[in-house]
Amino acid sequence: MSRASYPAEPVGAPGVPRGPLRTFLAHEAGAARYVLTWSLLAVPLGAVVGSAVAFFMTALDAATRLRLDEPLLVWGLPVAGAAIGWMYASFGKDAEAGSNLVVDEIHEPGGGVPLRMAPLVLVGTVVTHLCGGSAGREGTAVQMGGSLAGGVARLVPGLRHTDVPTLLMAGMAAGFGGVFGTPVAGAIFALEVLVVGRMRSGAILPCLIASIVSDQTCLAWGVVHTHYEVRSLVPPAAATHHAVCDGWLLGHAVAGGVLFGLVGALFVGLGHAVHHWFGRLVSSPILRPVLGGFLVIALVHLLGTRDYLGLGAIAAGPGGVTISSAFEPGGAHPWSWWWKIVFTAVTLGSGFKGGEVTPLFFVGATLGNTLATLTGAPVDFMAALGFVAVFAGATNTPIACTVMAVELFGGAMLPYHAAACALAYLFSGHSGIYASQRSKGPKIGQRPA
Repeated sequence: MSRASYPAEPVGAPGVPRGPLRTFLAHEAGAARYVLTWSLLAVPLGAVVGSAVAFFMTALDAATRLRLDEPLLVWGLPVAGAAIGWMYASFGKDAEAGSNLVVDEIHEPGGGVPLRMAPLVLVGTVVTHLCGGSAGREGTAVQMGGSLAGGVARLVPGLRHTDVPTLLMAGMAAGFGGVFGTPVAGAIFALEVLVVGRMRSGAILPCLIASIVSDQTCLAWGVVHTHYEVRSLVPPAAATHHAVCDGWLLGHAVAGGVLFGLVGALFVGLGHAVHHWFGRLVSSPILRPVLGGFLVIALVHLLGTRDYLGLGAIAAGPGGVTISSAFEPGGAHPWSWWWKIVFTAVTLGSGFKGGEVTPLFFVGATLGNTLATLTGAPVDFMAALGFVAVFAGATNTPIACTVMAVELFGGAMLPYHAAACALAYLFSGHSGIYASQRSKGPKIGQRPA
C-alpha cells in the first residue's frame, strides 16, 4: 500500500525479457492501485475528521461568545483547570502527550494513538476557552485527526504496519487543513513538521486528499473562516492581483523575517520554560492548572484588559485588539505581541488544553503592526508577514507557512512571504513548539552549533 510497494518491474517468468514498455505499464498499474487504495482510506478519514473539526469549531465559537457575554466566567478558570487536570489524570494516560504522541507514533509506530484522545482534547479545549485560557485550536484539531486516524487504522483489515504512519499524517493534515481552511498548507504541514529541514513527500497524496476533504466537509457543515485582506499592494481598480516585487518592501520582509524568527524562538523558549517551571513547582497535575488559572486572572487585572484571553479572534470590547484589528493602523498596542506570549505560556504551560498556532498568528500580526508603525511600511503588509512568519519560526515549517499565506492572503505577496518565512525559519533555531519534532543536523544554510 505504501509508495515503496509499487512493482519496480513487471512480474514475469524467469528468463523472460522485461522491456521498457512492460516496466512502464507495471509501474502505472501499481500507481493506480496506490491512488485507489489511499483514496478509499483518505476520503472517509477526511470526512470524519472534517465533521469532528466542524463540531469543535462550532462549540469553540459558542464557548467564546458566552465568555465574552459573561466576563465573570474568567473567575472559573482555576476550577476549569482542576477539572481538566482531573479528567486527564483519570482517563488520559498516554493522551496527555497530545500532538507529540501523534508525531512519536509516526516516527516509531508502537502502542498507537488512543481514540479517547479526541473527546478528551475537545472537551478540555472548549472548557479552557469558556473560562478565558489563552490557547489556540490547531493542537486540538491535529490531535483529533491523529486519534481518529489511529482508530481507522485499527479497523481496516490487512493494513500494513508500515502504512500506519501515513494514515496518521493524513489525519494530522485533515485536522490542520479543516480548522484553518487551508487544505494545501495542511497537507504540507503534516509532511514538513516531523523532521526539521526534511519532508516525507511520499505521503503527499493521502495527506492532500484527507486535508481537502476535511476542509470541504467543514464548509458543508457551515463553518466560516476569517477572511483577511492586504489591500495596500493591490489598487482597487487593478486588473490583476499580482504585485511587482518592490525592493523597499522586500527589505522590510527580510528584516522583519529575522525579527519574526527571533520572536518565534522566544515564544517556544518561554513556553517550554514555563511548562518546566510548573512541573517543578507543583507535582500534582490537578493543581498545576489551578495555579495557572489564578496567574491568568492576575494578569488580566494587572493589565486591565481581556484582549489576551482566548483565541484573540473576537474583540473583548470596543477597540479591543484582535488578529483582524492588527491589519489596521492603531489596531494593536506596541507590546500586544509580548503579552499574548506570556498569557499563552502560562495557560498551556500549566496544563490547559489547546494549541499554539492561533496565538502565534496573534503574536505575529500584532508584532507586524508595531513594526509597520515604527518603519512606515504598510500595516496590513507587515501584519500579514508576521502572521505566517512567526508561525514558520516556531514550528520550523517555512514551506507550509508560505503556502498558507497564499491560501489566506492571495498570491500578490508570495515573494515577500517566502522571504520572511525562510528568514524566520533560519533565525529561529532548532527548537519548536513540538518537542517530538526531530532535528537531523544543522538546518540548510546554517552552520552547525
